[in-house]
Amino acid sequence: MTNLLIISNILLWVTVLIFAVIIFALIRQIGVLYERIAPAGALSVNQQLKVGQVAPELDVINQLTQQSLHIAGTSSLRKSQLLFFVSPTCPVCKSLIPIAKSISKDEQSWVDLIFASDGEESAISSFIEQQKLEQANFVNSELLGKTYGVAKLPYAVLIDEDGTLQAMGIVNSREHIESLFNVKETGYASLQEYMHKNFA
Repeated sequence: MTNLLIISNILLWVTVLIFAVIIFALIRQIGVLYERIAPAGALSVNQQLKVGQVAPELDVINQLTQQSLHIAGTSSLRKSQLLFFVSPTCPVCKSLIPIAKSISKDEQSWVDLIFASDGEESAISSFIEQQKLEQANFVNSELLGKTYGVAKLPYAVLIDEDGTLQAMGIVNSREHIESLFNVKETGYASLQEYMHKNFA
């Protein structure tokens, strides 16, 4: 009986050691995979504008308040602007709107979120109601999208408090939206550039 107990203890310790080695190997492999498959940031495909240049200034009308809203330029409140281009016919846009609202709420001390679209007034009004954007800044302007070279949606542009383009690109996930803020914090033109220079 004593021999069986000793043997079972030895087998148990051998099993524990084998599992410890396997777990260590898996953790190491996850680290290697993380380095090889870096998180993807917003994909910048803009042919008109470049990050780092002065953002085009425009005066547009806030769809909800009917008041003038100035895009870009130096902010008197020292706040950045996040232009988030969406459409009533874009399913991905609809799934990202709550995420954009949540992120902007967390970052409201330094950034203002502005939703932008273009289309018929009735369709835009219905879209605003469906997405519960009554308290948001919303611009219905074809000119704004053309000025910022928006070709595909959803698309986001981050303009800093001095009116400089900090980041822009197609955004399909929360990580893409957050990558725009990371770009501002790190000073790189894109998350891809940051990963290339630091992990290549």
